[in-house]
Amino acid sequence: MAPRLKERYRSEILPELMREFSYANVMQAPRVEKVTLNIGLGEARENARAVDSATSDLATITGQKPVVTKAKRAIANFKIREGMNVGASVTLRGDRMYEFLDRMLNAALPRIRDFHGVPTKAFDGRGNFSLGVREQLIFPEIDYDKVDRIRGMQVNIVTTAKTDEEGRRLLELMGMPFAKDRT
Repeated sequence: MAPRLKERYRSEILPELMREFSYANVMQAPRVEKVTLNIGLGEARENARAVDSATSDLATITGQKPVVTKAKRAIANFKIREGMNVGASVTLRGDRMYEFLDRMLNAALPRIRDFHGVPTKAFDGRGNFSLGVREQLIFPEIDYDKVDRIRGMQVNIVTTAKTDEEGRRLLELMGMPFAKDRT
């Protein structure tokens, strides 16, 4: 069975985008290509278990095994040597991606304290969206008692949209709670 958000994309969001931007072909309409989650682990040089706990958190949230990222070059000011573990990341595509987006939009984001919506300025100029999450505890899958340290993460949503306007409208229709511009 296809994920709920994928079905909604096909039945409601796609026709709306086709009408709004007057595309001639369904393949012109923007869609979400992939979602990348990344946790930077600056504390990994002192705490060897930080990598394990971060990867287990990411695996719990996404249902997919994360890749441990290593430093490409040494940076003396940060006391980092080449090849040191400096983070963990996961790339989601297909059904897992839609399941994650659905959980993030409907379960995780509403759990953020004093939440006024996600910033609209976080687009990159090509319709892709980046969102910084301050703590992994907003995801309902994470057990508060098993967390050793609160870590933030970066969520990047890559779309096939050509402009920020198209990407924003796609995510808006999917249920992304954008903040109202305060003017």
